Amino acid sequence: MGLARLAELHGVATTFSPTKGVTVAVPDATVVAVLAALGIDASTPEAVSAALERAERAAAERLLPSTVVVWRGPDGGRPEIPPALTGLPAGTTLRLTMESGQELAWTAPPPPGHPTPKPPPGAARPSASRARGAGPGAGGARTAPWPQLPLGAHRLEAQAPNGRSARATLVVAPDHAPAPGGRSHGFLVQLYSLLSARSWGMGDLGDLAELASWSGRSLGASFVQVNPLHSGVPGAPADPSPYRPSSRRFPDPVHLRIEDVPEYAYADPAARQRLEELRGKAAELRESVLDKGALIDRDAVWELKREALEILHRVPLGPGRHAAYCAFLAEQGQALEDHATWCALAEVHGSAWHDWPTALRDPRSPQTAAARTELTDRIDFHSRLVWLTDEQLAAAGRAAREAGMEVGIVHDLAVGVHPGGADAWAQQDAFAAGMSVGAPPDAFNAHGQDWGLPPWRPDTLAASGYAPYRGLLRGILRNAGALRIDHVMGLFRLWWVPAGSPPTEGAYVRYDAEAMLAVLVLEAHRADAVVIGEDLGTVEPGVREALSRRGVLGTSVLWFERDWNGDGRPLPPAKWREGCVATATTHDLPSTAARLTGGHVELRHRLGLLARPLEEERIEDTADVTEWLGLLGDLGLLPEGAGDEEGGIRAVYRYLLRTPARMIGIWLPDTVGDRRPQNLPGTWDQYPNWRLPVSDTEGRPTSLEELAASPRLHRLLEVFTARTAPPDARPS
Repeated sequence: MGLARLAELHGVATTFSPTKGVTVAVPDATVVAVLAALGIDASTPEAVSAALERAERAAAERLLPSTVVVWRGPDGGRPEIPPALTGLPAGTTLRLTMESGQELAWTAPPPPGHPTPKPPPGAARPSASRARGAGPGAGGARTAPWPQLPLGAHRLEAQAPNGRSARATLVVAPDHAPAPGGRSHGFLVQLYSLLSARSWGMGDLGDLAELASWSGRSLGASFVQVNPLHSGVPGAPADPSPYRPSSRRFPDPVHLRIEDVPEYAYADPAARQRLEELRGKAAELRESVLDKGALIDRDAVWELKREALEILHRVPLGPGRHAAYCAFLAEQGQALEDHATWCALAEVHGSAWHDWPTALRDPRSPQTAAARTELTDRIDFHSRLVWLTDEQLAAAGRAAREAGMEVGIVHDLAVGVHPGGADAWAQQDAFAAGMSVGAPPDAFNAHGQDWGLPPWRPDTLAASGYAPYRGLLRGILRNAGALRIDHVMGLFRLWWVPAGSPPTEGAYVRYDAEAMLAVLVLEAHRADAVVIGEDLGTVEPGVREALSRRGVLGTSVLWFERDWNGDGRPLPPAKWREGCVATATTHDLPSTAARLTGGHVELRHRLGLLARPLEEERIEDTADVTEWLGLLGDLGLLPEGAGDEEGGIRAVYRYLLRTPARMIGIWLPDTVGDRRPQNLPGTWDQYPNWRLPVSDTEGRPTSLEELAASPRLHRLLEVFTARTAPPDARPS
């Protein structure tokens, strides 16, 4: 009982439910290991008793938690005051230092049922509307007077009459995140897979700007959603997965369009000659992918771009450009310096910082400070690359807005970072050592999953006022029209797997979802960006409702939308939720053509991934597709007939238009009948994950220029642009 109570106090679950109605106990050894990663010794009964006594005493003596959330009411109305503030002892003095540096002081009103003392001289008085109270709010908020507060993450100091004091971060957030203005449609694409006639062997930010400009103006698209563009871990071969980055805070310069770097035009003749030679080699890479069936080779692309960027780094910046660069450095501050320092050190010692000389493993050691001085030029080089990439990200966003896109570029936030990367090095205190994020065993995967990503520690996040999280969101949202959050359930809890243990022997660790959501909504509001949560798979009760309450859209994939609480049949379009992005597939799932033809079953069979005999899988898959096609036909959405593959794809998107979903995502490879998934979970070298170009139904790579001219693409987009959907389901 003592261990269970100690775990509960620190947000560590001692049971989990792999399926409805089934509860499984977490091994004690796992609980002890997870608590150790949180700095709690539970290795012996005596240690458990001592830790429990300390935790309960600290909870009893605590005046305020480390982070307190105040939600503004709808449309900026009366705020929701949390119990942490309404329960303060009467007469507690409060002093708020705002982000702006301004200060505000007042005396806390007594808890409900106590007489209200007169405020001391000079104390701020709440407005009449606020003095009437906030009314009940999420999390049991109770009525209390409250002064006017600006949005932001402020520093709050409290001094109780009995001498107890506390400091906390007060996050004041809007009631909900920005919402898309109306129903809209747009493309979903893995950027590296979209090559144009100007690409250097993989899709780049110039291609993204072209796609946004063309689809916004010619097809009425309102957004383009891309894969994470986070900074990758260098090395040969580099990990091609965009969901296992070195840093989520900063973008990867491999996505740069070299010719669009302003200094390219001012290189001297000798440098210009070498740049042209590199362009020629890049053309060969591009042609090998588009014309010769080669896979996308990120390492080869980066080798060429890196040399070109080294040349451009030697071109002096003009006064205006230099001033802009200095302003960027000042704005990004320590976070960028740490990132660039890691990149420079990785050039010398390799990308696995755990193997560096001991002193350099600490970003704040004197030896690391000395290395910063020695590597000043390399640190400047890597800082410059981040700036250039940020500029081109901003240019892509402008292209989308100028093309009339209501939402614009939808960026993707991976669930975690590589344990050997820049973020894990620079923010070691924020990550749980010896732990990895994954998923528990369930009805679909009896072995569970280990994603190899270190989790954030909820205690250090709260103690810092969620500073690492705030910085991360602010960085990625600066050029985003919307943000997709991979595995959004991680805002509530994550499955921690101790090093050396199988994923089945993990445990859920809970985060302060109220604070995580408040920071997310606050930063999205500041960026005027829509927020989309990837909430597929196992989702605990109440999570989708909490996300919806705060304006976070969900993700709904057609093949998974069934009446799971009833007869299990496909969910009629009118019963879909409105607050979602509706799609036919994702990067981890078969394309629509592969789904309709059963090609995905054959692929998994060839790779030995089927858990049952091939014929059983075929029968079940055929029955599933037949049922969906029957529904599409019954709804009059399949005039081409069940035997027409292209017509079936159009019917699927007609169906999505029948739903009330706010946003409808078109998987770009679907527009040309691509049958290969971009990623096949459960494989590594058996399948070319993250290295395939967009291709047609015959597997022939298709360039951006060919896509724009594709009759098949335009026939599919007529579903949207010709407004063939029923009047009540037409996109704005």
